[in-house]
Amino acid sequence: MRLISISIISTLSRVRSIHSENLSAETTYEANNIQHNNRQAQEETDRHHQQEQIRQLLQDKSLPEHIRSLIGSLTRQLSTREAEVEALRRVLGDRRYAFLVSRGTDLMEEEAGWHPDMLYLTCVGLVIFIVLYALRQWIKGAQFREKVSARGAVAIVTGANSGIGKQLVRELNLRHVKVYMACRSVSHGQATVRELFSRYGCDMTRMIVRHCDLTDFSSIREFVEEFNRDENKLDILINNAGVMFYPRFTKTTDGHELTWQTNFLGHFLLTELLLPKLERSEEGGRIVNVSSRAHLWADSVDPELVEAPGRFGIMVTYARSKLANVMHAVALTKRIRTNHSGSKVSANACHPGSVNTELIRNDFFRKYIKKVLAPLIWFILKTDQDGAQTPLFLALSKQIAGVSGKYYSDCKEEKVHALAEDEFACEILYNNSLEQCGLDQSAI
Repeated sequence: MRLISISIISTLSRVRSIHSENLSAETTYEANNIQHNNRQAQEETDRHHQQEQIRQLLQDKSLPEHIRSLIGSLTRQLSTREAEVEALRRVLGDRRYAFLVSRGTDLMEEEAGWHPDMLYLTCVGLVIFIVLYALRQWIKGAQFREKVSARGAVAIVTGANSGIGKQLVRELNLRHVKVYMACRSVSHGQATVRELFSRYGCDMTRMIVRHCDLTDFSSIREFVEEFNRDENKLDILINNAGVMFYPRFTKTTDGHELTWQTNFLGHFLLTELLLPKLERSEEGGRIVNVSSRAHLWADSVDPELVEAPGRFGIMVTYARSKLANVMHAVALTKRIRTNHSGSKVSANACHPGSVNTELIRNDFFRKYIKKVLAPLIWFILKTDQDGAQTPLFLALSKQIAGVSGKYYSDCKEEKVHALAEDEFACEILYNNSLEQCGLDQSAI
């Protein structure tokens, strides 16, 4: 009798245990079902919000066409995935689908420490990366890929020891050009030669460093005299050196505002003195003035205004010098074609793009702001190599043989400041510049 009682009690205990497990499973399932429904409602809300954001992006004409196409492609892939999930839900039914999702979530969390939200975040991160990469490629701009060999050509590049100038020396040297590197610091120029040799295999015998300080007219004249003794011709002159955001009004030893002389007057004098050598180039000497889109912000190139301390401004002073670079190319083209019939010499200006270079000599910016904004600067600015592409295009491309007096950006012609379209204004600037440099106005 006692054994029967024990057996009954044991059976009742097992029944109670099974009933409790069933209740627990039902409760867990209901809880998971509620949780799933809540998640589903939130996902639906998020999906509508995302679709609206995507719709706005696709209609945003300020974004490049290839980026909008990429966003559209990713959106279609996401829609396909959602359709597959919805099909699975219909086949299984809501209750079974919810149970499988909840069980899958529990297993992934318990066994792998992983959650489906991580997949969502990973996908979002991947999409962001792809979009940012596409934007970065767009910022890089056009690349000069024309197969050109300039064996035997002679070039001069100012500001050749760093930034765009250094990349131009590398590209020209690798195309068998003999490059004279006009540098303010000979030691820095020699260090650049060693770097280009060790990193890229450039020929050191075709990279000649010469001292040339654009803030000193006598230094420019000495550079030209030495070059004339060594070479019979000049095929390419790239007026690249420059300064930007100089913090205060400063005069050079020649009595001119520093940014104006560094960016424009110094190059003007250099070009004038080298014109006879450029005329001797068999294929036509090419002059490339590295200007900037900032020239569009200039108010004037009148020497009285440019040289006035009270009219100095960090940005506008830079813009004036860059407008003068463009106007110089226009005026020089007219003079050459008028006074030297049959001359093949060409002169063009260009915007290299917004490049992260050493042009900025504002100590506060270089020491603090530039370091803080380094990641952003890398993303929104071109590299030196990217910035060298348009000047390189103007120096070597067969597509623009004979083209002169134009302004280019990303290897294509662009519109210019109204003053650069005014031939009379360009002529006045040219005559004023001859006077400022102490040159004979009848020389050209």
